[in-house]
Amino acid sequence: MSFQAYLDAVETKTGLTPRQLVDAATEQGFGTGSKATPVATWLKETYGIGHGHAMAMTHVITKGDRISSKHVGSDGAHRDASDRLWLDGKDSRPDDW
Repeated sequence: MSFQAYLDAVETKTGLTPRQLVDAATEQGFGTGSKATPVATWLKETYGIGHGHAMAMTHVITKGDRISSKHVGSDGAHRDASDRLWLDGKDSRPDDW
């Protein structure tokens, strides 16, 4: 599953876009530089998502919408088309993203 697919699944499970979850995390005092464990715990307890999905969102909350280019364009199951993640909802993502 690609990183973007994790975020899309979080949106499906919670009904909130990744950006809305980032905003909610900010309201809770989480953001760049926050430790992963408290953020992931909050996500799991508040939104009922699993560990992997919580960790994907934790990355976005604590590090922003960029990911390592390691898997971009690779052949693996975790490949992404870009090193930038779309946070504004899977249904609004442009086809050429």
